[in-house]
Amino acid sequence: MELPAKYNPAETEDKWYAYWIENKFFHSEPDEREPFTIVIPPPNVTGVLHMGHMLNNTLQDVLVRRARMKGKNACWVPGTDHASIATEAKVVAKLKENGIEKSSLTREKFLEYAWDWRNEHGGIILKQLRKLGASCDWDRTRFTMDPDMTRAVINTFVYFYKKGMIYRGVRMVNWDPEGHTAVSDEEVIHKDVASHLYYLKYPIADGNHRPTSEYVTIATTRPETIMADAAVCINPEDERYRGLRGKTIFIPLINREIPIIEDPYVEIGFGTGCLKVTPAHDVNDYEIGLRHNLPVISIIDDHGKLNGNARILVGEDRFAARKKIVKMLENAGFLLRVEDYTSPVGFSERTNAVIEPMLSKQWFLKMDSLSKRALSYVEDGSIRMIPDKFKNVYRHWMETAHDWCISRQLWWGQQIPAYYLPDGRFVVESTREEALKAARKLDPSIKDEDLKQDEDVLDTWFSSWLWPISVFDPDMPGHPDHKPNRDLAYYFPTDDLVTAPEILFFWVARMVMSSDEFMHTFPFRNVYLTGIVRDKLGRKMSKQLGNSPDPVMLMQKYGADGVRLGMLLCSSAGNDILYDDSQVEQGRNFCNKIWNAFRLVNGWKKKDGSQPAECAAAVKWFGYRLDQSIEEIDDLFDKFRISEAGMCVYRLFWDDFCSWYLEIVKPSYGEPVDCLTFDSTLDYFDKLLKLIHPFMPFITEELWHDIAERKDGETIMLQRMPEAGRYDASYLESFQICKGAVQGMRAVRQEKGISPKVALNLRISGPFDGGLIPVLRKLENIGGIDMAESFDENMAGQAFMVGTTQFFVPLEGMVDVAAEIRKAEVEIRHYESFLSGVNAKLSNEQFIAHAPEQVVELERKKKSDAMQKIENLHSIVEKLKK
Repeated sequence: MELPAKYNPAETEDKWYAYWIENKFFHSEPDEREPFTIVIPPPNVTGVLHMGHMLNNTLQDVLVRRARMKGKNACWVPGTDHASIATEAKVVAKLKENGIEKSSLTREKFLEYAWDWRNEHGGIILKQLRKLGASCDWDRTRFTMDPDMTRAVINTFVYFYKKGMIYRGVRMVNWDPEGHTAVSDEEVIHKDVASHLYYLKYPIADGNHRPTSEYVTIATTRPETIMADAAVCINPEDERYRGLRGKTIFIPLINREIPIIEDPYVEIGFGTGCLKVTPAHDVNDYEIGLRHNLPVISIIDDHGKLNGNARILVGEDRFAARKKIVKMLENAGFLLRVEDYTSPVGFSERTNAVIEPMLSKQWFLKMDSLSKRALSYVEDGSIRMIPDKFKNVYRHWMETAHDWCISRQLWWGQQIPAYYLPDGRFVVESTREEALKAARKLDPSIKDEDLKQDEDVLDTWFSSWLWPISVFDPDMPGHPDHKPNRDLAYYFPTDDLVTAPEILFFWVARMVMSSDEFMHTFPFRNVYLTGIVRDKLGRKMSKQLGNSPDPVMLMQKYGADGVRLGMLLCSSAGNDILYDDSQVEQGRNFCNKIWNAFRLVNGWKKKDGSQPAECAAAVKWFGYRLDQSIEEIDDLFDKFRISEAGMCVYRLFWDDFCSWYLEIVKPSYGEPVDCLTFDSTLDYFDKLLKLIHPFMPFITEELWHDIAERKDGETIMLQRMPEAGRYDASYLESFQICKGAVQGMRAVRQEKGISPKVALNLRISGPFDGGLIPVLRKLENIGGIDMAESFDENMAGQAFMVGTTQFFVPLEGMVDVAAEIRKAEVEIRHYESFLSGVNAKLSNEQFIAHAPEQVVELERKKKSDAMQKIENLHSIVEKLKK
């Protein structure tokens, strides 16, 4: 069947994806082959595909498809994350649209709504990944709140609690007033915010609990919290305030007396040197309060509003209260001045609400021993970070890790398995039945209805940190002595993890911790960290800026293969990508190039007979070039330089195969091609399709089925990836000189305005493989070719060099001698400047002593070649002047 003139991605992609699914090509079961395993970073169940997902999942798919073609049993496990905060916010918003408040619902009824929402919207992103061509084992799709996955989370909590590593305590936490939950330090984004510094008068007491006209000056960015002040602190070494020691002062407006205390935390030269201490609403103040046994007065509630303890402005939002109290302070004479001030403010990563430091009773997991062992796997090379620079980031986080606040004040998620007795004591067990048994050991009279389960749920990351284990064997987490099931024993540890640097601690490090605890080894061998996809101005993509293209629309316009390749070619590990549509246009154009090249070859007719010399040379050269490229591609993949590997494949096909090989071997219009050349060309095309397939799966599957008759159930993705054979580097170098000669002659024609129909003579001096002369003649209209040691110095013409080989095109009557001399002299100056730089390197003793020998040898070769070129150019100038 004749191929259509244009490639139609829409028809091809749906057809072949359905074929792959129908034949279960993506499905994996343990067998005797070497496994290759990737677990997807589970996207939020609330999510839809964005450009970051496109890049991340394309990279994973390239690795998985390549592994299959290397003969490995490749398994890519997909799934989604229940995303407690984000999902609950979506459900609450949906209920509000319908006039329903969460507070009016029981927990059970709210969860019914939440599951309905998840079932309706939760699979969108996975369906979109199919459009991308993601070859996930969809039979293994997991959700972090599947019953068995939840069981794994609960068992893990119980395990760590009974090991003494989970505890419940009152601590200063990051409170999200919009999400109504605590969030971990890593979920707080700090931004510099333009604010104000308010200088306030705190009257000094007279010793009889009455204010005087004297005062201390306090500078604060948060005047709305003064009602929660427990003290004013000075540095014991600050001589300015020696007279204040042991005294008390009064809080403005509410006239509450508080002590002046001394603590070295206060910097003498910072601000006024007097610090208001508000233990309930500042992390550092809380620590000071503990040291000095200060009272903790919380005046802000869970919704970010002032509560009854504030005494004034009760019920006001904290930011509205700030504006009002500033006016009140001014009217009462307590406001001295206001200065503009920029300070770092913490925002919730999920809701973008300003974080409120707040004392709260929460559950924590001790991190000291876990983080030390997690660091050791990266330090000893068991886990490789790509790029290596993130090793230092990882080390810093592991060495400074605080205990993990794992409780969240939400309903959507795994409910903490702590059960409270009426007297306040509690037991921790995996099930309510087990909890009742444990409770009766404390109080035999306890009934089931007496037990009250903790209202909080676990941090979402507390489920996803088990992901590489629980997707295969949910019974393993919480039971380190459990024998792994067949899947876990075969697929674990996984091979590669592709993810974003911003969750290196949130997720990557914690997976290492859980795997060490339950599997006694690392969870993956390689961690490939992508960059952020930005717009061409360097801005992060967002809906607000309107600079984030819809990936599904891009695939409809440019084809999935085009988008995949375009994204990959401009990305490298750890570096941000400045996205522009021209990149995916490049991918689409490459699709068209592949399509048109096959249409050309597919249209040839074969004939018996001998192989022309130029075709024989081209077949020999491209065979070597293919082997050389495969060797390079393999090396780049080993180094995880995936973008460069893609570019190598791109140039091999576009430049070497299309621009050179096909131009040499293609017959004249309407003429047949010899059988040997035709068969070699199809064989090369077949190998090229296999090399391209991991990057562009759809078009390669389509053309692979057209290149030869295939049986039903066959697919390119299960064919073996071509392996590098031995190649003749000297022949490749000779062919490169031949290509340079063709390019040089074409440049002469363009520069001199000579028609391709006019035959030009060519003279060659220096190394040149005579067996490649037929190639020269095929690609250029050449009259005579002379091999000579030197050229006639009096003959007019155009000279050029390829490497150290000189070429001369006689141009009697067409040469501007003066212009040619000027051009040669410019080249001489260029090479002399280049030679000067090389000589500077070679005369540097440090370079010679410490650079690898091959690097030094390369510099010496550069010197030799430059000197030869300069000598040849001087010779040309001399000849032109005669």
